[in-house]
This record gives sequence, C-alpha cells and structure tokens, in this order.
Amino acid sequence: MPAPIALVDCNNFYASCERVFQPQLRLRPVVVLSNNDGCVIARSNEAKALGIEMGAPWHLNRDKFAKEGVIVRSSNYTLYGDMSGRVMQILADLAPELEIYSIDEAFVGLAGFTDPEHLMRQARAQILQWTGIPVSVGIAPTKTLAKIANRTAKKTPESLGVLSLMDEPAQTAALASLQLTDLWGVSSRIEKRLLAIGVKSPLALRDADPKWIRGHFSVVLERMVLELRGVPCIAFEDGTPDRKSIMASRSFGRPVETHAEMQEAVATYISRAAEKLRRQDLVTPALQVFVNTNRFRAEDAQYYAQHTVHLPVATADTSRLIRAALHGLDCIWKDGFRYKKAGVVCLDLSPSAKVQAGLFHAPDTPERQTLMASLDCLNQRYGRGTVVFAASGIQKAWSLRSEQKSSAFTTSWEGLLTV
Repeated sequence: MPAPIALVDCNNFYASCERVFQPQLRLRPVVVLSNNDGCVIARSNEAKALGIEMGAPWHLNRDKFAKEGVIVRSSNYTLYGDMSGRVMQILADLAPELEIYSIDEAFVGLAGFTDPEHLMRQARAQILQWTGIPVSVGIAPTKTLAKIANRTAKKTPESLGVLSLMDEPAQTAALASLQLTDLWGVSSRIEKRLLAIGVKSPLALRDADPKWIRGHFSVVLERMVLELRGVPCIAFEDGTPDRKSIMASRSFGRPVETHAEMQEAVATYISRAAEKLRRQDLVTPALQVFVNTNRFRAEDAQYYAQHTVHLPVATADTSRLIRAALHGLDCIWKDGFRYKKAGVVCLDLSPSAKVQAGLFHAPDTPERQTLMASLDCLNQRYGRGTVVFAASGIQKAWSLRSEQKSSAFTTSWEGLLTV
C-alpha cells in the first residue's frame, strides 16, 4: 500500500480571509472581485446558493448584489498571501513532507503516521483555531485521488471536512459520483475526445488500458489512469522550482492617454518585479514591455504592442530595470489611444550567483545590492511604497480601482483591529 497523501484545501479562501477579521460577514453572501473591481473571483457558500457565477461582471450585477444583500470586497492579495503563509506554516510543523500547490492548497506526505485521518482532523481543527480559515482534507494513495477525496469531502457534510479514500471500494464510490471534467486536469476538450472513443466516466477512464490511453492521448493521461488505480505517478516536488519569468501587470482604474502616466505605470510595475527578483535571489537578462487598449470598447481605436529589451548583463537592480523598461515603452508608444493595461515580464531568470559579466559591463556591485536590500527592508518594515524611485510617480491617478478593499489586518499597523 502506497503511503497516504493528503490534499489540504482552504474553503472559499479569499472570502474566508475576509471573514476572519470581519465577523459581521459570517453567514452572509460574500464575493471578492478581481483587480480593478472587474468580476467575481471568489464566493462564499451563501453567494453560491444565490446562483452567483464565477466571473460575473461587477458593473452588470451591482444592483442585483445590493438587492440580494451580497457583501462585495475588492481583492486584497496582501491579506490573502499572509493568511496563506500562516496556514502553510501550521502544515509544515505537523508533517515533514509538504508541497505548496497554490495559495490555498498543499499536499502533505503522511508516510510513517499510524492514523493519518486522525492527524488531519487535528490539523484541520488547529488551522481553524489559529487562523480562522476552514479547510477540507482529502486523503488517498495518490495526488489525483487525494484531489477527488478533497472534492468529495467538501460535498459530504457527514465527513466533517476530512475524507479518506485509501481503500478501493471508497475510491470507486467517489469516482462514480463525478463527471470527467471533475478530474484534475481534464478539460472539456479532453472530455469530448474521451467520449468519442467510448470513455464516458471517471470509472471507465480508470479501467481503461493505460497504454491504449497513452497511444490516443499522452503520457500525462496515462499517468492519470494509473493514479486513479492507486499507483503513484506524480511525485512530491522537492522545494519550489526556480521560476523562469516574473510578470507585473495591472489594468488601469481609468484609461491612460498620456506618455508620462504610462511611464509612471511601467516604472511602478518593473519596480515590483525587481523586488520579487531580489526576494527569490534571481536576476533577469531581458524584459518585455507590453501595452493594450480595451478590446471590449468597440468605439475606441484598438492597439496592442510589445517590445523585448535585452540587457548587457543580468540584473535585479531596480534603476537598471526601470531604464530598460522605459526604453522598451518608448519603442511601442503611440499617441491617440486610450490604454487599458500595461505590464512587464522579466524573462530567462537565473540565480544571482551565476551572473556572467560582459566584456564592458559588470554585474550588480555589492554597493548596489546593499542599496536595493535597504530599499526592500524599508518598504517591508513601513509598507509598500514608502521609498520609491521618482519615475514611479506620486499621485498615480491611473492606479486600479479597489473601492471595496478591506484593511491589511495582519501586515500594517494602521490595519490592526480596534477593540
């Protein structure tokens, strides 16, 4: 019998984070909006019961939400990231093998534990007590079955949030209640192809010949068949793999029409990307700048462009990156358009210790590295934007809308609750 694997998934994570420090939201329908208050990206169970769909546009549903008493919050990623870190730390202290899969999901290796289900019930209670975040836990011999166990636990009240699928009868019962698109990684396109060859359910997929599936699809789907049979094929990731790119991009709160404002936006975005680079001890030898108008406004002239700037030597120095990004912007800027969005992408990332100097260009000097570290330390201690480069601007009238944003309850002195 393979060692048990648990998938811990925070329930309605963004909405749950909002409720932790705002108890008046509990038992109320709550939705969280995307950047710039665009559309719904998270819903509480009460909001789901009202039939509110993921991706519902806020501007089209404003009156409906008000009529039905729906509480609306702008996305607060600083809060969500901090709460995620607290949940993951509890899991890391409970089990030696942890793979953080996303901001609200993690796989936990349970090899060596005599009663994995009891352990995860304890973990669930501890996470709720220490952070206020409710979680569901699925336990199974493979990651794919753990995903199914977690999904079933959420929809089975009698499981009390924890469900084990370590035996075949339990796995068969869980698979019988699912559709093909409920499986991890099976899209509607793959479902159509499976139906066309007679594989009409998850149980049928499990019982199919793995080699035959590989011949018609890929090795990825073959591994899924084996995982559905309880044969582990997807290993735990040892640490976080190095990122190959970092993007910083936002929609504007209002259309940007001047070159000066666009320069402020691009400088702000590349500054954030540079901070992420230094946090992960990475550098970039090239970056891409892009701008685009609002394709949903047919009455506006449309324009999209991007430009890649290659640096003489890889760097994480904000001043160097701002200079390069603004040069890239100058190459694609055109007057007369109402721009909706801009962004930068740092490409081909590599560890800072492996920077190759050029014949006429040196890597970031120790003095510049110390300066950047001091900049990051000040902004971390006193809040983002405490110390910035002048190119990023001051007023930033173009910045995205967050009219319903809650406080940064856990990362800012000003955001602390007053009792």
